Amino acid sequence: MTIRLVSLDMAGTTIAEAGTVYAVLRSTVEGATNKKIDDALLSKWGGTSKHAAIGGLLAELGEPEDPARQDALFEEFRSTLTATYLADKPTLIPGVREAVAELRAAGVKVALQTGYSRDVAELLLSIVEWSVGVDVDALVTSDEVAASRPAPFLIHRGMEATGVTDVAQVLVAGDTANDLGAGVAAGARYVVGVLTGAYTAAQLGHYRHTHLLESVAGIPALLRADGELPAA
Repeated sequence: MTIRLVSLDMAGTTIAEAGTVYAVLRSTVEGATNKKIDDALLSKWGGTSKHAAIGGLLAELGEPEDPARQDALFEEFRSTLTATYLADKPTLIPGVREAVAELRAAGVKVALQTGYSRDVAELLLSIVEWSVGVDVDALVTSDEVAASRPAPFLIHRGMEATGVTDVAQVLVAGDTANDLGAGVAAGARYVVGVLTGAYTAAQLGHYRHTHLLESVAGIPALLRADGELPAA
């Protein structure tokens, strides 16, 4: 059965931003609580909604539940992240632009789905000079679904946006455990971990997946090898 949709994470998967999003997330919560966040705890919240991540980190640091505080910290995080991206602009990971163009030329839809809010995701797209409807087919953000990763809703919303109705025709790729968890929860035929983010092959390989690749740039070759794309 032919793959009709490739659903891609953004930061660390298609866009190189040097871990800025998690550095800002950590500094925002640590600054508010005066408590240190270790790498294992921060990694647990990789790939999910940043608003949910702030709430989760506060809870795990033993802070009392306070929705207003969580909202305020999210706004601080979003403002700081936006300013940081404008000052030190992210780029597309090498080979990603060409891989996405090749997929779309072969008739495969490409959707971006992300733990960012829409304003930050659209800023990133503008910085890397990508447009929905021109360079990719859809963008779905965590503030548009009932729950972010590892729930499957970002992927399912991307299917809806691109007119794909069968999860057996979907490939999901991402660089975090929660990206893979969402792909598994969605029932995607391919669940691909890529090594362009913070996880090593050994770390990412611990989670359920169908393939591990060095980069999204390798997806066309993977699909050609499986007879899903015409030979180059």
